[in-house]
Amino acid sequence: MSTAPAELSRGVRRITLDAAGTPLSALLCEPPGGAPRATVVAVHGAGMNSGYFDGQAHPDLSLLTLGARLGYTVLAVDRPGYGRSAAALPEGQSVTEQAATLAAAVRDFAARQQTGAGLFLLAHSFGGKVALLTAADHAAPGLLGLEISGCGHRYVPDAFTGEGASRGGRRSWGPLRLYPPNTFATCGSIVGPVPAREQADIARWPEVFRDAAGRVRVPVRFTFAEHEPWWRYDRDALAELRSRLTAAPSVHVDRQPGAGHNISLGHAARSYHLRCLGFFEDCLVRRTVTYR
Repeated sequence: MSTAPAELSRGVRRITLDAAGTPLSALLCEPPGGAPRATVVAVHGAGMNSGYFDGQAHPDLSLLTLGARLGYTVLAVDRPGYGRSAAALPEGQSVTEQAATLAAAVRDFAARQQTGAGLFLLAHSFGGKVALLTAADHAAPGLLGLEISGCGHRYVPDAFTGEGASRGGRRSWGPLRLYPPNTFATCGSIVGPVPAREQADIARWPEVFRDAAGRVRVPVRFTFAEHEPWWRYDRDALAELRSRLTAAPSVHVDRQPGAGHNISLGHAARSYHLRCLGFFEDCLVRRTVTYR
C-alpha cells in the first residue's frame, strides 16, 4: 500500500483511535461552531482506506466535508490491516474480529468527543459486512441507523469463477464515464492490497449474513449502484434480504443511478451522500418521536 500521505480536503484532519490496544488511524471532520447533530462513522471497503470518503478528484466527492457542513461529525476509520494498524496486523483480521475492533475504536472516540444525538454507521462493500456485524453484536445504545452500499447478501453467480473472477479489480469500477477524469490520478494513496485474512472471509459472507442479520435492531438502508457488478439485487434477492432483518425497525433499499460500485468516488457521490444523510435525518426524527 502506498505510504505517501493523501491530500485532505479543508477541515479534514488525521487522528488515531485506541481500539482496545490496537491503534486505528482515521480521518475526522467536525461541524463548525457547535455540537454535532450526530456522528457518522464511515467504514471503507476492501483494498481501499478511509480516504475513500474524502475523494480528491472533485470538491463534491467528500462525505467528510459535506456531512460537516450539514451539522454532522464524520469519522472515517481505517479498518484493521489498513493505515496505521497495517504494521501490527499485516494479515488483517477476520470480519468478526474487525467488528469487535471497530466497536472498540468507536467507544474510544465517543469517550473523548461530542457525538450529538448518537451514531450512524455508513459503510461500503466489505466495510458493510463489518458494520452489519458491529450493529448485530456490538451496538451501543447510541447507534441510530446503518447505511450500506456495494454489499448485499448474495453474490452474482460468476463473482468468483470464470470471466467474473478474471475481471478482478476492474469489475468494481464499472464504466469509466461514471468517475471524474482525474480519479485514478488522485486515488493512488487510497488503493492497496487486501489483507489475507480479510480476503479469506469474502466468499463466506452469505452464511455469516444469515446468522447475524436477525440481531440488527436499528433501521437499515442498502444502496445498490446502477452498475453494481458483485451483488444480486433482483426482486427475489431483495425480498430475501429484507426477510432476514427481522429485528430491524425498518429496511430500505435504494438504487443509485449513474454510479458504479465505488459510488463515493464517482460523479454520483454527492447525490448518494445526501440520500444517506436524509436517511439519517429520518432516523433522528424517529428517535425524537419515539422518546417524547
